[in-house]
Amino acid sequence: MAPHADVEPVTDTSSVVVPDPVLVKGEVSPRFGIDDVFPLRQKNPPLSTIVASFSSAHMFKSKNSANRPAAKRWDHRISTESKLRQASSLKGAMKYFNKDTISLCGGLPSPEYFPFHQVSAKTPVAPHFAQDQVSEAATFSSGKYDTKTDDAMYDLHIALNYGQSMGPGALMRFVTEHTEIVHDPPYSDWDICMTAGSTSALDISLRMFVEKGHYVITEEYSFSSAIETILPMGAKLLGIKMDADGMLPDHLDDLLSNWDPQERQAPKPFVVYTVPTGQNPTASTQSLQRRKALYAIAEKHDLFILEDEPYYFLQMDPYVQGHVHTTARPFKPAPVKEFLQNLTPSYLSLDTSGRVLRLDSFSKIIAPGSRCGWVTGSSQVIERFLRHSEVSAQTPSGFALVTLYNLLEVNWGHKGFLEWLMYIRSEYTRRRDVIVNACDRYLPSQVASWTPPKAGMFHWIKLDVTKHPLYTEKGFTVDEILDIEHRVFETLAHQGTLCAKGSWFRAQRKTDTELFIRLTFAAASEEQMIQAVEKIGGGLRVEFGLPAQSAMNGHAK
Repeated sequence: MAPHADVEPVTDTSSVVVPDPVLVKGEVSPRFGIDDVFPLRQKNPPLSTIVASFSSAHMFKSKNSANRPAAKRWDHRISTESKLRQASSLKGAMKYFNKDTISLCGGLPSPEYFPFHQVSAKTPVAPHFAQDQVSEAATFSSGKYDTKTDDAMYDLHIALNYGQSMGPGALMRFVTEHTEIVHDPPYSDWDICMTAGSTSALDISLRMFVEKGHYVITEEYSFSSAIETILPMGAKLLGIKMDADGMLPDHLDDLLSNWDPQERQAPKPFVVYTVPTGQNPTASTQSLQRRKALYAIAEKHDLFILEDEPYYFLQMDPYVQGHVHTTARPFKPAPVKEFLQNLTPSYLSLDTSGRVLRLDSFSKIIAPGSRCGWVTGSSQVIERFLRHSEVSAQTPSGFALVTLYNLLEVNWGHKGFLEWLMYIRSEYTRRRDVIVNACDRYLPSQVASWTPPKAGMFHWIKLDVTKHPLYTEKGFTVDEILDIEHRVFETLAHQGTLCAKGSWFRAQRKTDTELFIRLTFAAASEEQMIQAVEKIGGGLRVEFGLPAQSAMNGHAK
């Protein structure tokens, strides 16, 4: 197979040669960027096109991180289950396999019995991303034996067979480069493993660190699937108070500094699960100052952070009341450097000691049905993750992998992918504006209040439970609040609108003192969102005994 450098130039991953990022006298360029991708690939060996061949981020990283310190060790934090996991014998045997080997070892079916000869997909060409620009789309195909007949790096005979759990080299290279371009982890031995989406990745990550009876630190309102993953493990949740910038550092530090293992009947917790950007459900987004403060507390108390970031690239311009953001047709992306500089830095980019495992996913930025993502962390942590993945999810679907390869590597390249991320950020900003404007217009201000989202897909609305007709001077018990919440939920459902109960996301169950609902602006059309919010306003007026909104009263009263 010819080196990828010889492929016809299509994207920044295969283009004209640009100056080498390694300068004279061994000096290193300040930051690895898109223009450095192709020269680095020219220096590296060509990708293997053997089924189930090994790959690692260390094969594809630039030399920029070589002189940085290594991550700290986490032997004292790894769970008993994770310590007991050994490498897969069958997958490990593939290190002895080469193109001349006749394998009678693993039960890899012969590709001649795969009933798929070609898989094709029609995808947009950057920057013509809009649905009404389908005429600008391009069709990309993968055949069964493309790697044997042309310069392809990946095909169906590889993708549809068993593979190594870290992921195929063709995509591992891309996500490694992407991670270095966007986050540039500040220690030397970071690595990557591909995943079957972040839900699976979170389950594996928790099992690597959490023992039965331990606490896991989360925001006081957290992703419901994370809660529902943690509790059956026999673990408990420690919900940390929040504001519009997310988890409060002082509350976290106070709880940990005064932790009493006997009173709590559990050791001091050390695993932090957080969604820093566009948090689900509250839409809070941690500022850089907040992230630095929380990371400092992690250093002080030797915490390990699970950074779940499906909405990282959906960071929005500030909301302006009455304004609706527009996306230019054709879309006009900002310069990539400007886009990246305006993103709030990730925990991974701040992580000097290797105490962050970052979970990335294609679910919210490409398609949730791809069930594909990746985790980034220290080599030790990724090795433990890999041992679990080998005997559980194994790899993402081969159909998803080959389709993503064609989309990202063959079609868009890094520049096109980042321009796509700019495009969907613009689109979700418009949707955010539509739903918040509708809430301003239709929801009764005596009852409902909110902070406009800065990122993500969700709108978190507080309902003043003290204004409910059943409220008395004695207040409500938790059960009574949950009863009122269910009444609100059913009233809105009868109005023809479904929204999520706030209690579904309460980290410490049955400790509710307030009433919330969560709306998403990701799924329905803009017209449907406006209709739904109008129905919610009507339902809240019914449930809280407020007069119907007049047609002329402007902002909801």
